[in-house]
Amino acid sequence: MITRIKNSGTERFYFDATLVLVTVSILVIGYVMVASASLHLGVEMKEDSFYYPIRQLAHIAMGCVLALGIARTPMEVWEKIGPRLFLGGLVLLVVVLIPGLGVKVNGSVRWLSIGGLRIQVSEVVKLFSVIYMAGYVNRHQGNLQESVYGIIKPLLLFSVACVLLLLEPDFGSSVVILMIAMGTLFLGGARLGQFINLLLLVAALAVVLVIKEPYRMSRLLSFTDPFKDYLKSGYQLSQALIAFGRGEWTGVGLGNGIQKLFYLPEAHTDFLFSVIAEELGLVGVITVIGLFTVLIWRTFEIALAAEQGGQPFSAFVAYGLGIWFGFQTFVNIGVNMGLLPTKGLTLPLMSYGGGSMMVMCCAIALLFRVHSETAALKQEVPRERSAWASV
Repeated sequence: MITRIKNSGTERFYFDATLVLVTVSILVIGYVMVASASLHLGVEMKEDSFYYPIRQLAHIAMGCVLALGIARTPMEVWEKIGPRLFLGGLVLLVVVLIPGLGVKVNGSVRWLSIGGLRIQVSEVVKLFSVIYMAGYVNRHQGNLQESVYGIIKPLLLFSVACVLLLLEPDFGSSVVILMIAMGTLFLGGARLGQFINLLLLVAALAVVLVIKEPYRMSRLLSFTDPFKDYLKSGYQLSQALIAFGRGEWTGVGLGNGIQKLFYLPEAHTDFLFSVIAEELGLVGVITVIGLFTVLIWRTFEIALAAEQGGQPFSAFVAYGLGIWFGFQTFVNIGVNMGLLPTKGLTLPLMSYGGGSMMVMCCAIALLFRVHSETAALKQEVPRERSAWASV
């Protein structure tokens, strides 16, 4: 179902009702669960139980304002400025590492403080990566199919970004942007054999990075049996699994969870899904997974429609967004359920965080823009045909 809204000018904007419904549902559930997981934390840290819920509401509001500007910007503009955006993202990754400018939290320097608001630079770089890769694949689609250089060239730039991310350190985000790049290259026509070789190379490098850093190896080992070292390396995952066990079928009730009460670290951010499992049970878990499934499915449907409508750049942007949403959601849920080693990746549109929430709102707005231009093109074609028929 498509809802058409006329702007103050001559342009008509086409909303996708399914995308609106699923996005709003995820935002609302996420906000309610962030509030539930952070009321006690606000009292302890800021002497204000509504400190985190109010700030999260402000994050969503600011994200919606930014999203409005994103949605009103034509895709051809994004295609033109894509390379500059990605280079700007690399500059931000350098700036955050400069002593005194980057904000250090839990041993990692990943944030810039702008006007009292912490922006996680890696989230901005993910969005810029999607736009840049869509433009690159659109411009060099022939080279991707004929030469391995067409694949390696953009990956060299992404390697620079990954090195900077690892210096923060932020291993999870570096994996995400590599997945965005490689997934877009594959959908853009890269040969399967070359793609598999690159995937194996990336996997080998990831293994080396895990072995090199003791804390990463510790996380990997604790993931296989978190209760073996319950009070140290396996503590966070053990508490998450306890939350899942307590939730059973329908949960203990909204606000009645115990694990969030200083037992489960980062309960309102990276481990929000565990709070959902405890308080809403299997029903809540399936509902959230179902909503994300619909979101990702609809993203790829919009990408396919754009591709069939002769809008390759828009299609690759939507494909890149789908890869990003799908992979990051899969990793976050997998970590919470003990299926993957612990990584610091937020649950899109749900976890607490100013930078993450605002960037995700912008990403959704970009997806709306892709859909609107594709729908507008479909509306124009019948008019052209009817005009020719009347001649």
